[in-house]
Amino acid sequence: MSSSTVSPAPEKTTQQTPTQAVRTNPSPEAQALRHAHHVLLLGLLALRFRALVADPVSTMWSSLPAVFAIQAAYTIICLPAVGTTHTHHNHGKKPRKKKTTEGVASGSPNFAVTSLVALILSTISGGIIHIVLVLFGAPFLTHFWQTFLCSEHVAFLGLYPLFYTRGVSGKDWLEILSARAPFDEGFGGLVGAGLGAWLGAVPIPLDWDREWQKWPVTILCGVYAGYSVGKLIGGSVAFGRRFADGEEVP
Repeated sequence: MSSSTVSPAPEKTTQQTPTQAVRTNPSPEAQALRHAHHVLLLGLLALRFRALVADPVSTMWSSLPAVFAIQAAYTIICLPAVGTTHTHHNHGKKPRKKKTTEGVASGSPNFAVTSLVALILSTISGGIIHIVLVLFGAPFLTHFWQTFLCSEHVAFLGLYPLFYTRGVSGKDWLEILSARAPFDEGFGGLVGAGLGAWLGAVPIPLDWDREWQKWPVTILCGVYAGYSVGKLIGGSVAFGRRFADGEEVP
């Protein structure tokens, strides 16, 4: 009497495609603004530095529209909006199109709507950053507006370009928040802004008795400098690489 054994069906394994780094638009106008972007932001900081030291709340508040205008121009001209497709070059093979994020239909998005949504999400995220700053030692019962407006500047610099290009894709943001996303100008700028804020806190407790040591002047300067350096590195030598393994994403 013969007995037959039924072999179990092989399990299907679904492998998620890793998040791709976002390339800047190749047009001459985009490349020119991409490099001028650092100069505009740091120039704005230098221009308002004395006013920032004298009156941080008023200066940070009045500077936010200019920061948003610079960020909006940079993202609209230099970066692909969430849902658009762009050509991905693969070492001499036939180019193929990739979506900038999953779950969004391709096509021509409304750049004004995308910018507005990114602005709203960045503004809301500023409140979360405020809580994070307090947890890391920012004044809790005093200097509320100083901390809140500093958080909004961090959000406009570090998060606005990411909301513009990534939208609210859970997969993308999980990699960003866990520091597993590939480096590009957006993620590099966020990392740089975070490190800059951390380094900017160093001079505050020193007994130099300088007016510019008051909260949050050095933090904000560190954020702007760190964002500019991180964006530059993320868009060049570190482009496509990850913290996890240092390998470039294909």
